[in-house]
Amino acid sequence: MTSVARPADASAKIVLLGDSAVGKSSLALRFVKEEFHPNQETTIGGAYLFRTVTVPPTAGSPNGASRTLKLEIWDTAGQERYRSLAPIYYRGACGALVVYDITNKESLTRARSWIQELRQSADPNLVILLIGNKKDLDTLRQVSVEEGVAAAREEAVAGFYETSAKDNNKGSNNVETAFADLAAKLLDSGRTSNHNAARAKAANNNVIQPGRLGEPQPDANNNNAGCC
Repeated sequence: MTSVARPADASAKIVLLGDSAVGKSSLALRFVKEEFHPNQETTIGGAYLFRTVTVPPTAGSPNGASRTLKLEIWDTAGQERYRSLAPIYYRGACGALVVYDITNKESLTRARSWIQELRQSADPNLVILLIGNKKDLDTLRQVSVEEGVAAAREEAVAGFYETSAKDNNKGSNNVETAFADLAAKLLDSGRTSNHNAARAKAANNNVIQPGRLGEPQPDANNNNAGCC
């Protein structure tokens, strides 16, 4: 999967959910800007980033052609006091990455509660991946790979990955792989929105939208337009 600067064929709103400090912001920054900030500030409310990518042909590709998809990524706050704001960010979402920290067993329990909330309150066809982050801290692991796989199976999500936002090696950190899998699943299932040219006028494919964290941006959020 590669980044592109030209307008996308379609767009998809993606939401990142999970406890505070599991690394949601770091995953988004690694994917969008190939950066890692060890002292990443806690997200207040939510933050918006996007990246337009080319997805290689899959079994569901029309005429076996590659497709471009603009991933509109909403990174949400994990603190309990902001949980009531979460529906603002996952409303109209096509896909979700629900994240836990492999060094914090309780964060997996909380991730499962997020999945259950999405099942009850979000689009019933939402494509969900379960992500176990911080796999670079294997010696501090509290959640085994097998436990993560079992949780993903029990929650009937579309996929499971262990990732490391800190590791700058795309071949081993699984960040690119997880987002690429989600993008392909969204395109193959038709869980995307028609692309609005007015929202694609920025030529830069790696942009953090201006504005204060925690202030929903109606144009980007596009709550009135769900997935097709």
